[in-house]
Amino acid sequence: MSQSLDLRQVLQTAETIARQAGAILREYYERPRAANHKSTTIDLVTEADGASERLIVQALQAAFPDHHIHGEEGGGYGPASEDTRYHWYVDPLDGTTNFAHRFPVFAVSLALSGPDLEPILGVVHDPMYGETYKAIRGQGAMVNGRPLRVSDVRSLAEALVITGFPYNRWTAEDNNTGHFSHFVRRTQGARRVGAAALDLCWVAAGCCDVYWESGPNPWDVQAGLLCVEEAGGTITDYTGARSRTALSGSQILATNGHVHDQALVVLQQGDAAPRPDPASS
Repeated sequence: MSQSLDLRQVLQTAETIARQAGAILREYYERPRAANHKSTTIDLVTEADGASERLIVQALQAAFPDHHIHGEEGGGYGPASEDTRYHWYVDPLDGTTNFAHRFPVFAVSLALSGPDLEPILGVVHDPMYGETYKAIRGQGAMVNGRPLRVSDVRSLAEALVITGFPYNRWTAEDNNTGHFSHFVRRTQGARRVGAAALDLCWVAAGCCDVYWESGPNPWDVQAGLLCVEEAGGTITDYTGARSRTALSGSQILATNGHVHDQALVVLQQGDAAPRPDPASS
């Protein structure tokens, strides 16, 4: 599929676009801004989302006019999705709620994938910390020129895990609070920061050992999950299958590989999953 593209050149273009979008986010972050509600009072969209997506879409269309673009804010752009084998998944501001509250953890995420949701390359740019994570399928993953590698943690009891909660968590029966409670009792620490793309990149970088979530969209996870796999990690759904369900983000478990089976046990067995023995720590 990707043989007709110079993937390194495409990645360089995507990185440039992501950095330009990140500069827009920094500009908006430094000044007063309005936040409008999407569907609920905890699902926010800001002017920055729209400005970032407009820049990204215009730049991608100029560089790759025959590619379809899936944008979080505006839907599909370019040729019909069934008429092209190249699909961009664009999150112009991953971590909008953080951004709206001046919590400095958010990112721009761009991924080029096939129609089967298999990511070909991806970029996640963190404009606040100046970190740019990127990967090409089969060619490894990097951050700011340094190779990414997952951690060597072998026991879930020694793992730092990270997750997110759905926007409809006030009413949803499957709101991840149960899974979070189960992991809190079986790991060294559990975190919720609020930017799925960065959560995945931190697993790729070895900062975290496990990420799980049910509910993200492809533009939230496509770039980050490629970074995880190219850094030596494992991606599946909650059954342990590397499925479209996992690649779309609707149910995804990303780990360093060593603790993947242990994390699956927690997701599948809940309170019945074994707990660490405090006496052995």
